Amino acid sequence: MVLELNVNKFKILNDPIYGFITIPNRLIFDLIEHPYFQRLRRISQMGLSSLVYPGAHHSRFHHAIGCVYLMQKAVRILRFKGIEITDEEENALYIAILLHDIGHGAFSHALENSIVSEINHEAISLKFMEALNLEFNFQLDLAIAVFKGNHPKKFLYQLISSQLDMDRLDYLKRDSFYSGVAEGNINSERLIAMLNVHENELVIEEKGIYSVEKFIVGRRLMYWQVYLHKTGLAAELLLVNILKRAKELALKGVELYANSNLKYFLYQSIDASNFDEETLVIFAQLDDYDVLSAIKEWTKHEDKIISTLSKMLINRKLPKIILQKQKFGKVEINKVKKMILDKYDVTKKEISYFVFEGSVSNQAYNLKDNSIKILSKKGKTVDLAIASDQLNLLALSKPVIKYYICFPKQLNL
Repeated sequence: MVLELNVNKFKILNDPIYGFITIPNRLIFDLIEHPYFQRLRRISQMGLSSLVYPGAHHSRFHHAIGCVYLMQKAVRILRFKGIEITDEEENALYIAILLHDIGHGAFSHALENSIVSEINHEAISLKFMEALNLEFNFQLDLAIAVFKGNHPKKFLYQLISSQLDMDRLDYLKRDSFYSGVAEGNINSERLIAMLNVHENELVIEEKGIYSVEKFIVGRRLMYWQVYLHKTGLAAELLLVNILKRAKELALKGVELYANSNLKYFLYQSIDASNFDEETLVIFAQLDDYDVLSAIKEWTKHEDKIISTLSKMLINRKLPKIILQKQKFGKVEINKVKKMILDKYDVTKKEISYFVFEGSVSNQAYNLKDNSIKILSKKGKTVDLAIASDQLNLLALSKPVIKYYICFPKQLNL
């Protein structure tokens, strides 16, 4: 007698943010169980932010599951208010939000700027979805259409990607919880309860305006306090430079310790033009552990640049970073570079690995890109920035740019 077990049984996950989360159906369960998705357990949600906030060790897996939970609540609310969402569209929303971040590389954004070029995580997410669609007999067709914004119901896409989507509602609350930065603890329950649809667009009912204002302000504070925290920014820039140096050495034929997955990306140039099915399969096996284990070995490499940079990251001897509103002048930059040249055995070409400058920007609310509409009791919509009686909301719609310079801490400006 052969005992056949149904592994796709009813599943409940216990989440520290929302409590019990129910997996809605067998297809969602199977997608979660797939190795492509399980990989997200090994991708940090906040990159190297744990070097600043020790509790920030949660993964992309946590975030994606949380987004599905919020999407379930959004669907229930909108249906209760008479908005038509078919069962097929509902499932497409769950699939699209579950897989929206599946294309993130190791340490989230670092790979986009170093060993893989000219292709972002959104494009890779779409490649994963298309590959899974073939494997699951085209059951993801509608989800892909929603994800790409090709569905006639615009509000479905806005639930996935907009200035008030389920992605942002989860990551702000979740990252606030794990980092301990209370300013990001938004009221996602209230925001979802205030959702509605007007003329095929997602809107917020007028009585929810204060919750939206808090959400915008919370997002601004989280960016400066957490996502763009200067120490976390220095750590990520250092990681990018380590990977860039590794790539440079690899393409010159220098032997570097790395497992087969990481070696594939180090020893050949990968960009949007040659990111094919084979590359996708190998990318799906690459995670934070592969990169971190390689960097630990690189601390002993004979190349002084990669060994020095790797030791700085592993031992948390991070570069000093100065953030300011004005651009750094050439005199200031050249002064730092000269001090590095005097201290380290590097050429002028290699100095960029130790002294690097650039800028970061934070725009809490974008007036032009899919702005948040407030639905009045009279049935008219108005932009949040105009409807709000908070004068600073218009100010928050302007990008704030800060310029940085990084250099080893032993130097003093």
